[in-house]
Amino acid sequence: MLRLLPVTEDFFAHFENEANNAGKAVALLRRLLSDFSNIEEKVKQIKEIEHEGDRLTHQTIETLNKTFVTQLDREDIHALVSKLDDILDFVDAAANRMFLYKITEPTEEVKKLADILARSVEEITRAIPLLRNLRKPKEIIQRCIEINSLENEGDQVHREGVAKLFDEVKDPITIIKWKEIYENLETAIDRCEDVANILEGIVLKYS
Repeated sequence: MLRLLPVTEDFFAHFENEANNAGKAVALLRRLLSDFSNIEEKVKQIKEIEHEGDRLTHQTIETLNKTFVTQLDREDIHALVSKLDDILDFVDAAANRMFLYKITEPTEEVKKLADILARSVEEITRAIPLLRNLRKPKEIIQRCIEINSLENEGDQVHREGVAKLFDEVKDPITIIKWKEIYENLETAIDRCEDVANILEGIVLKYS
């Protein structure tokens, strides 16, 4: 009977692949913001990574549906891969808007938001491998706390950035463009906090 059951899938590898893929996209975003040239090509590269993220997410969920025994609760696996994919979606949205809206120069606020996002994703990529044995639950929790702190920092930069737009920019269309870009990056940071909350819940459940 046991031989008829599907072999347990290594979903931790799926999480790690998705987190690393998100890290690649954020690294490309920061490269774009530090050297605002060849924008179309760089945005295209981010889009390709986002497509790879969609493929990984679909593969993980498809595998989940076929796997009888899982290392974690099914709802935790689904939630984790979905939120990791969301990070990529909003990175892609922010980069794409900069190209579509013909942005000629990045603001300091968008650079700060990208930096905060990069630090958040880095914490995620360090925390996820620790799920494999949960021998270091305190380290995972500490990284989750750091991500929560970064989310608060992102909120502050977002608020100040929008306020600065209304104070200093006269063209309402330009305000709308940048406000949308800021919101996409701030939402990506929020999704990092969602990932942290899921990780914390898993730790509390299994450690």
